[in-house]
Amino acid sequence: MSRVLVVEDESAIAELISINLRHAGHEVSVADRAEQAQQEVDRVLPDLVILDWMLPGQSGLALAKRWRGEARTRELPIIMLTARAEESDKVSGLDAGADDYLTKPFSTHELMARIRAVLRRKAPEALDSVVELGALRLDPATRRVGGGGGEVKIGPTEFRLLHFLMTHPERVHSRSQLLDRVWGDHVFIEERTVDVHVKRLREALLPVGCSAMIETVRGVGYRLTQQVLVAPVDPN
Repeated sequence: MSRVLVVEDESAIAELISINLRHAGHEVSVADRAEQAQQEVDRVLPDLVILDWMLPGQSGLALAKRWRGEARTRELPIIMLTARAEESDKVSGLDAGADDYLTKPFSTHELMARIRAVLRRKAPEALDSVVELGALRLDPATRRVGGGGGEVKIGPTEFRLLHFLMTHPERVHSRSQLLDRVWGDHVFIEERTVDVHVKRLREALLPVGCSAMIETVRGVGYRLTQQVLVAPVDPN
């Protein structure tokens, strides 16, 4: 889960973006002017800012320049979202420090794809870090999963699913959220697909006694937890 700050003075647009972000599993805060946005950033540094250019008082462009000039916010990922569609405006936005630039009206699917891309670019080390939870150990660099003293044989989709669940443990994820975070553009993929891959993942984890770590939350989705007794591996 990433913390995203939406800086947008049009309440309908801010709400639309917020709904899509929360649906994808992100934590969202909203600011409708530059001063409030600065207060939010001072309070807790977000993982990403969706920044409107035209704001009451100070512009989003000036805000982006300010953040790029300060050590604490220099690496803060920024996607500029604006009605200013001229090439010169786009150049100005990118020169001010925006990582990406999207013009209004915009597609929410495209915005979400750009958000995923920026977050991936900004946190490659997190994607390559070894993750350990309970008896499970996942290494993205070598694509290996181990648990209970044995190695888990796992397919690429199940690997991505397990990686996401292990990096977001103890939280309940809906099928739609998992489709968005694991499969990406899921317009043509049915939610039933998630159930199939969860079943395969459980079967892969069964020999190392970790299948019970994936819990079904009836009517909601799935959760990975270490609050279970890991069964010993049957040597026979």
